[in-house]
Amino acid sequence: MQSASLDSLFTPALLLDRARMLANIERMRAQAARFPHVRLRPHLKTNKCIPVARMVAGEDDPITVSTLQEAERFHQAGYRDILYAVGIAPAKLPRVAALIRAGAQMTIILDSLATAEAVAEFAGREELAVPTLIEIDTDGHRGGLSPDDPLIVEIGRRLGPNLVGVLTHAGGSYDARTHEEIRRYARMERDGIVAAATMLRDAGLTCKIVSMGSTPTALFAESLDGVTELRAGVYVFQDLVMAGVSACTVDEIAISVLTSVIGHKPERGWLLVDAGWMAMSRDRGTQNQAMDMGFGLVCDRYGTPIGDLVISSANQEHGIITSRSGQPIDPDRFPIGTRLRILPNHACATAAQFPAYNVIADGLVVARWERFSHW
Repeated sequence: MQSASLDSLFTPALLLDRARMLANIERMRAQAARFPHVRLRPHLKTNKCIPVARMVAGEDDPITVSTLQEAERFHQAGYRDILYAVGIAPAKLPRVAALIRAGAQMTIILDSLATAEAVAEFAGREELAVPTLIEIDTDGHRGGLSPDDPLIVEIGRRLGPNLVGVLTHAGGSYDARTHEEIRRYARMERDGIVAAATMLRDAGLTCKIVSMGSTPTALFAESLDGVTELRAGVYVFQDLVMAGVSACTVDEIAISVLTSVIGHKPERGWLLVDAGWMAMSRDRGTQNQAMDMGFGLVCDRYGTPIGDLVISSANQEHGIITSRSGQPIDPDRFPIGTRLRILPNHACATAAQFPAYNVIADGLVVARWERFSHW
């Protein structure tokens, strides 16, 4: 497409700053290169977009997904080594099998004996190997088994030849506030997943893959001894939650929502814009951080934050902008129709509200890249 002005876009619109995205990608590659024995397996759930994926990972590179539709779409685009990093529901195994038979090297995860039995039974009946990782919980964040749970070995034995290793995700690192806290989570994540791998090997079981990662711990890990692969995803775009945990700075956030001023409420200190929670999502991931960014941080049309303005509340199609300090907003600074950009709390959730990225470079829209949703 020919370059176009931001004024040519119908609002709200999702923007992707190409230069920032490429810098974020290069930063993670440089970090991963410090550990030559570890392969980077980028998570593509944030972008769900073939053109972005091409910049993040080549077709011969391993990738991570969070839905089977992502696995199917990225496989159609040429990717073969795919990890579906959400606990498998047995009813989804036929879709996994279809991908394997179509040439994908599909790996799944689980954390229960019942699911392991379902996988083993399905694989035997279908005469098909279904590579499986046991999910380990290294920080009490969500699913997975404790690294010292003897059930790990029992599950491994039940999986038999389908067992290929262990996996963990340090989601607890999202509670960090400093680089040192992130490094502590990274150490805990590495120590826990290596301990689980050692337990399997000591029992005489296969553990070829030892997989860990989250954007904060991947960026700040100091040692990955015993780990074979590193996963991360939101680093490609970054967001306000990542800025709040000090994994990035605000000016490294690559996506934003272009919005228009549609009203003023000077007696209440409000600006009204056409980006409500249907545009920004309902994710309030910064509300427990040191600085609550509401539904998003307000920037001018060039992406520079405007004082302490945030979307403090949102209806379906209305965003209400206020000042965190309570200072009045001069409506004359923001006439009706003024274009603003809102940085998101959670890149995955905000991007999911839109069908495409409007790619910007040097302040102009230079491309439109379709994205997909659903499961």
